[in-house]
Amino acid sequence: MKENRAWHMNGFLALLVGLVSLAGGIGLLIIGGNREEPSGLLIALGILLILLFFVAISSLTIVQPNQAKVITFFGRYIGTVSAAGLWMVLPFTSKKRVSLKVRNFNSKTLKVNDLEGNPIEIGAVVVFKVTDSAKAVFDVDNYERFVEITSETSIRHTAARYAYDTFTDEPGLSLRGNADEVAAELSAELQKRLLVAGVEVVETRLTHLAYAPEIASAMLQRQQAIAIIAARAKIVEGAVFMVDAALQQLIKNGIELDSERRAAMINNLMVAIVSDRAATPVINTGTLYG
Repeated sequence: MKENRAWHMNGFLALLVGLVSLAGGIGLLIIGGNREEPSGLLIALGILLILLFFVAISSLTIVQPNQAKVITFFGRYIGTVSAAGLWMVLPFTSKKRVSLKVRNFNSKTLKVNDLEGNPIEIGAVVVFKVTDSAKAVFDVDNYERFVEITSETSIRHTAARYAYDTFTDEPGLSLRGNADEVAAELSAELQKRLLVAGVEVVETRLTHLAYAPEIASAMLQRQQAIAIIAARAKIVEGAVFMVDAALQQLIKNGIELDSERRAAMINNLMVAIVSDRAATPVINTGTLYG
């Protein structure tokens, strides 16, 4: 199915014609029936005018802003009226209302496995609108329910393609670190699946992302350990730079150390800088000989 424009005309004009027909029909019935000899012609004409009124009334439809009316005539799709106002369409047609407003669907918190097999909880919001009323009405049973089920399926499929987080320096996308990229891919996948329903995906965003309760504590410890290792590596790197700078400064000032004292100095400086506790100085006041 493909949306097309249905024939329609000003509904106020049709309403006026219908009211005039009703008034004229009632008048003719009264005139024709009150004669000494009732006039069958006037009565028949009055009945025809009253029938014309009902025909005109059956053809009227009201379209609200951001709304469309899908017109069918005895099971055949005639077209769609999307302009707001009172309109006259073909009489004796069925008129189904379809909202064209931008709406959102907030998914439930879904429990899925990420790329590494870790159970995670994820949720997303999908902003969408109907762009083809014919597809939305005729190609799917219930387009709103179709959007809900398709959205949850796409969220599960997208979440399974990425790890929750990356714990190495290797480049790669993750659900936590690349939420915008993941949302863009989810939006593109949803758009492909929802074309059949005449729905356009305006935006998707992740609203909830967390490890499942059964592994949350263990993964927190893992993150803390990785953070500690990264911090220690940075401290060691800075300590090596500082020790090298101290040795270079001593040489520049003309102070020469033998290999044993140089090793002792490096050891003391490294211990003092790298240790997570404050160093306790020990003053050597001399050596006692027996």
